[in-house]
Amino acid sequence: MIKPCTWTRRLALVATLGLMTLSNSGCVLLGGFLDTTFALGAFYGMTPIIPVSAYYSEMIEDAYIREERYDKVPILDAVEGEHAPLFCQDPPSDDEVMRTLPNDTSGGWVFLAETARNNVKIVTEPIVDRMDECRFYPLVGPARLHHCHYKCTVFYDLIKRSDWPVPFYFKDESSQVVYIDHDHLIRCTGAAAAAVSR
Repeated sequence: MIKPCTWTRRLALVATLGLMTLSNSGCVLLGGFLDTTFALGAFYGMTPIIPVSAYYSEMIEDAYIREERYDKVPILDAVEGEHAPLFCQDPPSDDEVMRTLPNDTSGGWVFLAETARNNVKIVTEPIVDRMDECRFYPLVGPARLHHCHYKCTVFYDLIKRSDWPVPFYFKDESSQVVYIDHDHLIRCTGAAAAAVSR
């Protein structure tokens, strides 16, 4: 393990070498970058480049992925035949279950406070599978609501670690339960649709 005073000396040495390289390289790296940034900002009539942390850009990407994949209610075509099988066929994926869990592992500092989940095992159980009667839904028309609810139990090893200032490692066998709804609409046809449309 590196002692704090040795770590501070190494960091100071790297910073000094970096500053010496920037100032004595013959190129105007930092100043040239800033000049170009402000010149382009003035030309296009907008602010200069603002660096954004990868944490925030990942949060925006995750919000779009969640909206596109999991937050929309699908509208399926009518199931043909009187005795066609109507049962839940799409249990939640592992990705959906992990995105539904509270995000306890984000926001830590590397080497100072890290939290991780290891050895993840997901058990999915269907708890509700029923179909409502045909009724009229705005922007959809006559349809039936198919309720598909799942209970997802996630077993994992919760690991908390820190390397500085006081090194420690904590491992705990944990579990969390998440309930996920996969409700969707199925269009009605025939006599049921005609009765609702009146």
